[in-house]
Amino acid sequence: MLKIGLTGSIAVGKSYVCEILRELGTFVLDADHTAREVVEPNTKGWSLIVENFGESILQLDKQIDRAKLGAIVFADEAKRQLLNSIVHPLVFEAQNIWLAEREIENPNGIAIIDAALMIESGSYKRFQKLIVVWCEPEIQLERLMTRNNLSEEEALKRIKAQMPQEEKKRFADYTIDTSAGFEAAKANTIEVFGQLQLLNKLEK
Repeated sequence: MLKIGLTGSIAVGKSYVCEILRELGTFVLDADHTAREVVEPNTKGWSLIVENFGESILQLDKQIDRAKLGAIVFADEAKRQLLNSIVHPLVFEAQNIWLAEREIENPNGIAIIDAALMIESGSYKRFQKLIVVWCEPEIQLERLMTRNNLSEEEALKRIKAQMPQEEKKRFADYTIDTSAGFEAAKANTIEVFGQLQLLNKLEK
């Protein structure tokens, strides 16, 4: 089975690209979804976060308030690293289980794991190839402000907390540009999928 990493900065359109790749027949695991699962109430991840960040970050139903926690970690690099050191190993473990299950399901398939911090954490090295989704910086800023209802200052703080897009692209085997909207992004995604299919045939 071909194992592919997919990454990109905040608000560049990774979810849309993943949706297209799913429609094309690849297995796709969203690391955000996994990151939520590993910190569900009373899990190991949840306990460690509450222990380190206090109960003030919990909602009434004991779920972690992602907005509150986000505001804390985006404003403090040390706290962001602490959170990553708790969540990343649990996410990797869950991803490995998922990959093993997909391989049993279809040994000739293509499995893609989408994770925002794949390059920063070094986990991209676990995959045969890396796709980087990107868009022009002014479009990214606009999308993030609209999506998360943030001021320009808050949105820029979140963007600057991540590795610059140009740097991420240097690690890419394939890039998908979403700047020109849905149709252009879809065409670019279909083109990359064709290259992955070809690679998958060659590796057999």
